[in-house]
Amino acid sequence: NNTVFKDVGMPHVLWELQGLQAPVIESIVDINGNTQEHIVGFTLVQKGQMDAQTYDDTVRDLVTFLDYLGEPSKLQRLALGKWVLLFLAGLLVLVILLKKEYWRDIH
Repeated sequence: NNTVFKDVGMPHVLWELQGLQAPVIESIVDINGNTQEHIVGFTLVQKGQMDAQTYDDTVRDLVTFLDYLGEPSKLQRLALGKWVLLFLAGLLVLVILLKKEYWRDIH
């Protein structure tokens, strides 16, 4: 069963790389006497093709690549944003000086 969303019929597609894991469940009794089960961790049942560190690195690389695919122009947009803010700051200085020039004769 999916530990994040209960009763979701979605298999773990990278289980062969990570290995088969079983949840460690802890039972907690609340004030009303009701027992609730919480997953506190996982134990490795069957070793996967990768060790834990290599698997984590692979998943991080995969997620980073998919994030890049979602918006490939993000890097250009962020670089351009710095120049736009610098231009607006310069324009603000010019507008303030122009305002002072216009209002000099009135005050």
